[in-house]
Amino acid sequence: MTTTEAIQLLEKFQAGGASRDQVLRAFQSAPVADLGFAQVDTHRALRRGFPEVIFGAGKTPGQAVKIAAKLLEREQRVLVTRVNIEHARALKRKFKMAVHHELARCVTLEKKPLPKRPGTIAVICAGTSDLPVAEEAAVTVEIMGNRVERVHDAGVAGLHRLLPHLEVIQSANVLIVVAGMEGALPSVVAGLVSRPVIAVPTSVGYGASFGGFAALLAMLNSCASGVTVVNIDNGFGAGYAASQINALVGK
Repeated sequence: MTTTEAIQLLEKFQAGGASRDQVLRAFQSAPVADLGFAQVDTHRALRRGFPEVIFGAGKTPGQAVKIAAKLLEREQRVLVTRVNIEHARALKRKFKMAVHHELARCVTLEKKPLPKRPGTIAVICAGTSDLPVAEEAAVTVEIMGNRVERVHDAGVAGLHRLLPHLEVIQSANVLIVVAGMEGALPSVVAGLVSRPVIAVPTSVGYGASFGGFAALLAMLNSCASGVTVVNIDNGFGAGYAASQINALVGK
């Protein structure tokens, strides 16, 4: 239950549309559910506006399913990141609502999608090889209640590919820019807009890219002011941060 949903429940109770017992049950649940192998944070949505996100890598398919099931007892939506095909099959077998976003390596489960906030978040991808990280960011942004504009394969090796999308880029409330190799694209984009830019270095590149470390350092040393940088390949982190920024726009 998000803060907004909690407020709606209280207003419903005030209007006579919900019983006292319903409200008490919603708020009396323990903040942690002990599954033995995991301590599931069942109150995270109340504190942060979105439920605990399941990081699939390192978890068995059965563990991912059990955590998701526990969250869905109270929540309307769940995001599972870094899944493999076994995770996806197990989640789809258990939950009919499960959607496997294969390129993003994510599974989303939604009983009721969040209403979309005003404005857009642009996800700009330097190269096709960076798409898995860019799509992880885009899927995160979407399930958190935001509209996404995608710009693909617009890296600095062919900067003319970016220019036709200037209207989309400059009208977005937040921009996520994903790049490997030398990691130059976020600096270029940040020089064109007056909005927050979140840079995501990827591990794409040849030997001296050092698994994304070269792109990370380039982004951290950007000469364009206001570029924020997340960890290598962390599309989810960029999407989460962008959603939090976008949530402030209408306040």
